[in-house]
Amino acid sequence: MPISTDAAPTAFWLAGREATGEATFDVTSPWDGRLVGTVSVPTEEQVEEAVAASVAVQDELAATPAHVRAAALDHVHRRLVERTEEIARLISAENGKPMKWARGEVGRAVSVFRFAAEEARRFNGGEAQRLDTDAGGAGRLALTRRFPRGTVLGIAPFNFPLNLCAHKIAPAIAAGAPIILKPAPATPLSGLILGELLSETDLPAGSWSILPVPNERMTALVQDERLPVVSFTGSEKVGYAILDSVPRKHCTLELGGNGAAVVLPDYSSEADLDWAAQRIATFSNYQGGQSCISVQRVIADASVYDRLVPKIVAAVEAQITGDPSDDATEVGPLVSEDAAKRVESWVEEAVERGAKLLAGGKRDGASYAPTVLAEVPADATLSCEEVFGPVLTVTKADGVDAAFAAVNDSKFGLQAGVFTHDVQTAFRAHRALEVGGVIIGDVPSYRADQMPYGGVKQSGVGREGVRFAMDDYTYERVMVLTGLAL
Repeated sequence: MPISTDAAPTAFWLAGREATGEATFDVTSPWDGRLVGTVSVPTEEQVEEAVAASVAVQDELAATPAHVRAAALDHVHRRLVERTEEIARLISAENGKPMKWARGEVGRAVSVFRFAAEEARRFNGGEAQRLDTDAGGAGRLALTRRFPRGTVLGIAPFNFPLNLCAHKIAPAIAAGAPIILKPAPATPLSGLILGELLSETDLPAGSWSILPVPNERMTALVQDERLPVVSFTGSEKVGYAILDSVPRKHCTLELGGNGAAVVLPDYSSEADLDWAAQRIATFSNYQGGQSCISVQRVIADASVYDRLVPKIVAAVEAQITGDPSDDATEVGPLVSEDAAKRVESWVEEAVERGAKLLAGGKRDGASYAPTVLAEVPADATLSCEEVFGPVLTVTKADGVDAAFAAVNDSKFGLQAGVFTHDVQTAFRAHRALEVGGVIIGDVPSYRADQMPYGGVKQSGVGREGVRFAMDDYTYERVMVLTGLAL
């Protein structure tokens, strides 16, 4: 799909077919404000049609042979490969993401659909359990399989407009569950591309819809009793409002974080500190800092702090900012000027309260310069909340206990990175850190799309990662066979 600015709006996908509604909205570039595309909005009647179609097709999709679902997912992954450059340019245009990261996002979506095709072929094979371990179970065998809970409502964010849509759609199809996807209003075009690719497959009509409805109409979908599973990626506030409003539904929430990178005393050679500084600088600023697992806090042992911080500052200042369509650009704009103004206000608050600005601290429209601060008060907004921008704080800790306590001194618990060479310390971190993932020898921003991904505390419930999302979209059902000679 080329970037279009003509009068014809981009259609949405209603029960597997293209459709248009009565209203439209414009998608503009956060970099220069140009029109990227115009998107048609489904009417309430069309949303109802999509929900009804998904319910009607549930049994058919669940019974669709694994090879058919796998073939559809394989087709999408191959088509994404073929159209990588085109789709990356679309991501960059609507999101402001630099091309190097946009191409990487397409590559990750390719992997998600490939993993889902593989999982579709081996998922739900069944587990047999002998029940004659007690006399009352003589001749009995339990066979456990997983079955779809029903239609999944997937709600995707703006920061990874293709890959996080893929993380909703691919596991659902692999598990045999229909899905209705709501892409983010700021970045719907990348998600709608997936509809185009799915339409080329043999999946049953009604098994998927991609509906760019406004956020204010999301409540009705969330509360619709015919949609038993809600998979939401986004802000803590919205995520827990969803959970509180539908306590009897199965909700998967992938929410915020304020990722910490811990640099411990044994990580002390010049090569070690150079590596840590470069990784921290890159992944506090990639995607404009708009990633749940970007590095927001650096907690460095006192023995390495004074050597590490200047390296971090130099690496941050070396980040190339500018036009996201330029292949050299590493840091582009935030999703909107309002988002950049919020980041600016948080930095100003911290400085007014005594924080030291070591780099950056300047805004230009929707762009915010890569920024480093030291001595940020523990109760400042920058310390407590998710900044979701290219801002990094550095803090000194005395010893491993103090460093790990500082990581845990947060309402969030998504991922943490621990720079250490010591295996015992690595296992200690795995035990002690209150997060969903611990990355040893690297930043918290590492994610492989097949691994379990999600958080604890206010960072959400449930797990993404293809197989783990399939578990969330399904439930176990046991069948007991009687009178068998085991």
